[in-house]
Amino acid sequence: MIVNYVPTGWQIIYQQAHALLAAQLLHQWPPFLPLDQWVGLLAAVAQHDDQQPHWTGHYGLTPAGAPANFTMQPFSLEQATGVLRAARFQGRWRSLLTSLHLSTLHETLRGEDPEINAFLDEQRASQQQWRRELEIKKTEADQAYALLHWCDRLSLILCRHEVPEMGRALEIYQGPNGQTHKIRQPAPEGPFLIEPWPFREKQFTVSVETTVLHQLQFQNDAELAAALHEAPIEMLKWELRSEK
Repeated sequence: MIVNYVPTGWQIIYQQAHALLAAQLLHQWPPFLPLDQWVGLLAAVAQHDDQQPHWTGHYGLTPAGAPANFTMQPFSLEQATGVLRAARFQGRWRSLLTSLHLSTLHETLRGEDPEINAFLDEQRASQQQWRRELEIKKTEADQAYALLHWCDRLSLILCRHEVPEMGRALEIYQGPNGQTHKIRQPAPEGPFLIEPWPFREKQFTVSVETTVLHQLQFQNDAELAAALHEAPIEMLKWELRSEK
């Protein structure tokens, strides 16, 4: 979960919903791949945070009883292998993109655990095999993955309310064309501007569903799960606009 503290309590955005927001952003990007690869990239973006494990013990809570943000959770080999297993049913291209994402996120964990090392080694070997079988150059795969990472990053920036105040710019990430993009909001409640502008349309709106919890502390996962089930759902929207 993405957990934001707001005046009314906790604002919860499920990671799968964040991934769907990332897919909305990709949908606005001018395609630069063949149709089958472009749709595979869209699927990889939309489903890159699937296979989340069920809450057990205090997985969903901090020691103080607050909902735990995803950044507070340890690496889950179960989730990583699950999302990759699901990707394989959609083909080698989708698997390649998903594997590249897992490598990028978790390579820093190398050396912490033999199982993690084996998993990371498997990703490297599989990526080489899939590129060879698909006759795709490494630079081509890296360019497509760069867009997945870019959309993932911008979605997280929006969901976590990370854009600075007073019109200050925040770097998003380097896009597939090698350009580094920035986002800013010149006026409170106003549109978000991205420079350089990468999308097809000069202005569009994206959204995500969020669950609002007014209770700040929970005794256990079951209480949190029940509150989430009964809590009201609100829609967050962002208007993105070109500066020019």
